[in-house]
Amino acid sequence: MPNAKVLPLLESDAVVPCCPPLTERPMTAEEAESAARMFKALGDPVRLRLFSAVASHEGGEACVCDISDVGVSQPTVSHHLKKLKEAGLLTSERRGTWVYYRVEPSVLAAMGKLLAVPAAA
Repeated sequence: MPNAKVLPLLESDAVVPCCPPLTERPMTAEEAESAARMFKALGDPVRLRLFSAVASHEGGEACVCDISDVGVSQPTVSHHLKKLKEAGLLTSERRGTWVYYRVEPSVLAAMGKLLAVPAAA
């Protein structure tokens, strides 16, 4: 991944979103760049379907063989999965012939914090 920029969603094991909740304060330019990478990766319908398929798969991970039926060719699926990985939204592990993808629960929690609505006072 020579030129890949990974979305800095997390620092250590704590859930630390890339940016403050949108309702907390205006984002800095750096925070906006970071959030935009995530939203850009999820802005494609095929990528969003793949991300959803992995996130909702039983056991929290999915073999590429189980999620590749999204109406595009296998090389295109691989391209989209690579983009999701580069954005820091997926991790993967090769097991024999197949690659297994997962969304770490902390990534989903960090995304949720970014989009959280403040509780009523």
